[in-house]
Amino acid sequence: MVGKSGRASASVGGVEQLKLEQGDVVQELGWDEDVDEDLRASIMDAIDGDLVEDVVEAVDTVLLWQRNDTDVADSLVDALVDLSDDGQIWLLTPKIGRPGYVTPTDLSEGAEVAGLALTSGADVSADWQARKVVRTHSRH
Repeated sequence: MVGKSGRASASVGGVEQLKLEQGDVVQELGWDEDVDEDLRASIMDAIDGDLVEDVVEAVDTVLLWQRNDTDVADSLVDALVDLSDDGQIWLLTPKIGRPGYVTPTDLSEGAEVAGLALTSGADVSADWQARKVVRTHSRH
């Protein structure tokens, strides 16, 4: 797949790394004009549905587009509001050198403050990377 920039997009393979399934309810937070629209389209194809912003029931996955202009911990706490007990958060951040890049230290500290932990990473598009965020086992 080729994105708007003419570069090949990693979004199709990126979606596979996110382990989304048809029928999953996926909430999207932090959308702005800089997001990867090809990745979003691939995600909607994978779940066979639309991404939702406002929900009335628990969601399976939260896609959180995070930039350096907002607090990581606050964003992650917001992502927990509608997340099911066994749900997952994918924290999408601009790659190094891209506008809005978030340092690994800020990501780690934000996750820790929110009572969460960063786990696996995925190269999901030309400009965005993803980190899976999970609840820590010590939370009750």
